[in-house]
Amino acid sequence: MDSLVPQAPDNEEDHSSFSVDDGGSERYFNRELSWLGFNDRVIEEAQNSSHPLLERLRFLSISGSNLDEFFMVRFAGLVGQFRQNIEERSADGLTAKQQLLAIASHSDKLMGNQQQVWDQLSAALAEEDIHVLDAEQLGNSSDAWLKQHFLDQIFPVLTPQALDPAHPFPFIPNKGLSLVFDLVRQSDNQRIRELVMIPSGLPRFIRMPDETPTYVSVESVIQCYSDQLFPGYNVTNSGLFRIIRDSDIEVEEEAEDLVRYFRSAIKRRRRGDVIRLEMGPGLSDAVVALLRENLLTEGATESRVKGLVGIGDLDLLVDEDRPDLKFTPYSPRFPERIREHGGDCFAAIRDKDILVHHPYESFEVVIEFLRQAAADPDVVAIKQTLYRAGKQSAVIRALIDAAEAGKSVTAIVELKARFDEEQNLLWASALERAGVQVVYGFIEWKTHAKISMVIRKEQEGYRTYCHFGTGNYHPITAKIYTDLSFFTADPKAARDAAQLFNYITGYVEPEKLEMISMSPRYMRRDLMDLIDREIANVRSGKPGMVWAKMNSLVDPALIEKLYAASNAGVEIDLVIRGICCLRPGVPGMSDHIRVKSVIGRFLEHSRIWAFGNGGDLPNDEAALYISSADWMPRNLDRRVEYMIPITNPTVHDQILDQVMVANLIDDEQSWELNSDGSYIRVEPSEKSFNLHRYFMTNPSLSGRGKALNKSNAVPRLSLRRRKKKA
Repeated sequence: MDSLVPQAPDNEEDHSSFSVDDGGSERYFNRELSWLGFNDRVIEEAQNSSHPLLERLRFLSISGSNLDEFFMVRFAGLVGQFRQNIEERSADGLTAKQQLLAIASHSDKLMGNQQQVWDQLSAALAEEDIHVLDAEQLGNSSDAWLKQHFLDQIFPVLTPQALDPAHPFPFIPNKGLSLVFDLVRQSDNQRIRELVMIPSGLPRFIRMPDETPTYVSVESVIQCYSDQLFPGYNVTNSGLFRIIRDSDIEVEEEAEDLVRYFRSAIKRRRRGDVIRLEMGPGLSDAVVALLRENLLTEGATESRVKGLVGIGDLDLLVDEDRPDLKFTPYSPRFPERIREHGGDCFAAIRDKDILVHHPYESFEVVIEFLRQAAADPDVVAIKQTLYRAGKQSAVIRALIDAAEAGKSVTAIVELKARFDEEQNLLWASALERAGVQVVYGFIEWKTHAKISMVIRKEQEGYRTYCHFGTGNYHPITAKIYTDLSFFTADPKAARDAAQLFNYITGYVEPEKLEMISMSPRYMRRDLMDLIDREIANVRSGKPGMVWAKMNSLVDPALIEKLYAASNAGVEIDLVIRGICCLRPGVPGMSDHIRVKSVIGRFLEHSRIWAFGNGGDLPNDEAALYISSADWMPRNLDRRVEYMIPITNPTVHDQILDQVMVANLIDDEQSWELNSDGSYIRVEPSEKSFNLHRYFMTNPSLSGRGKALNKSNAVPRLSLRRRKKKA
């Protein structure tokens, strides 16, 4: 099977390889530490008093969940390298061991910041009559109810396990919370030690029946009523700990049955090595030594937490019914263009290309596109990529309805979508039962492109309607991620999309693509060529400019190309939400490169790339692309991705003059990256601009073309550049 996988032509220049020299740290930021820096900024948002209180709590819980995933995947991967004595260094020149030490130090500081912010937020919540307490802090009036709740709802599911030579140390599940009790038997003063795992099905926080919202942590309730759990014993010491396990799944090339392999791999992941141990206050030195001996393996790390263990669980408190402490609810609008055509998606797309800006415009349009395709007797075939679709997926339902209606339906289901593997296996089974042709793509590469094709029989013949998305077909994330949906009936885009699907389903390599570029074959080369063209423009006396928005910039070869462009005089503005390994503003290397990160109510997720093409940005002649990819080695070399040029003048203006400009001029939720790796929050101007608020007020991009330019946005951007240079 491996021999059938298409390979890059021998005569193509290899832009992917890049050797690291001793000066790597002067040219690149470390990928992992840059990600931790992003999480620092998320924690800063939890301190941002301009956000409602419960939304600040949400930011704090997100920082906890983010850190858990980081350890489960990125840190675990470095531990694996360290154990195997892999000598390969990161782009900035660090060994796996050096990175592990740096991560442990940074993450401890980060967790310390989390606790400080939690102390601040819990005090602020108390001022709003929302109390989060330990059980022993409650008054006597609450004792009867809480004790009965413990006996009825908690006690039956607890299973104490002795920790002694006669009992092997029990298996602790990933992210599992456990209590250790040191006990003395009242009858003879004999000492024993017991471990109590807290089942994941129990809520972390219990809401008391009082009118004033009061929450108590489940671990404090168990500790408070330990006499019910251990009758005849006195508790001399107790404390909480939590573990993180290696949860990444590596795909072996010799896997013959991908579905069977992933079903087995998901089970193995649940028993992955412990790579982090988090211990709360109260654990004795002897217990700490016991946990280290039985849980930690080579390369793993530990942390003593002075406060709440498992910050990510605070998201449960955000559900409290206090609308005054949350963002004002926002209801996205259905696109005007489709409403103007009586709700007929195909008529609207046939008339003109359509851009939908999520979450300001409803993701329901994507679902309706597929629903109409399923119900339309003239639709003969549907092709769909599925990376993440969510648990309650209307997209899956539409594909099943289409297949049951007798249409030819092909779904490319990516089993390697991290932490969605199990859900995707379930969807794949449901689709196959309905008659959908399910394809799992390449063993080595993930299919990350987000594309739908609907082939419809019309009076003039068959016409193909395409949807290209920068985000997943996931109805939940579509409400909080900013993404773009591009609908077109352009025959060239349709032919290219068909070749991309054939490439995935049958390894049929495209001979000639008319519009789109794709990875892992062409995208890296095409991006290099676009930047080279800007360099050539500057050398010929024309302006050279690059504007790019993405989630992460890691790829060393592309970073080097941007450095070369900067040295040639190309002006480069980058909006990188998360990881950025490029060092901006370094004299003689990146003088003309500026990098900012936007973090606010919505998660910036769309990928937009603009090249001046001989003019100043924004301009009507600029080469503009949207994509499913970030500029990372995995996206360019190990994933199937797309980038598509935007040639329709209206859509071109909507993306470049509004979405991209708004990101660049935002000064209320933006951070600028300095050459030393620090991020500085942008000081709002007198005429401050919040891009999320702007698009919530102006959700539809249709017909607004130059709105931001007319409001003097571009001169403000130029002023920002001049201030930066000064």
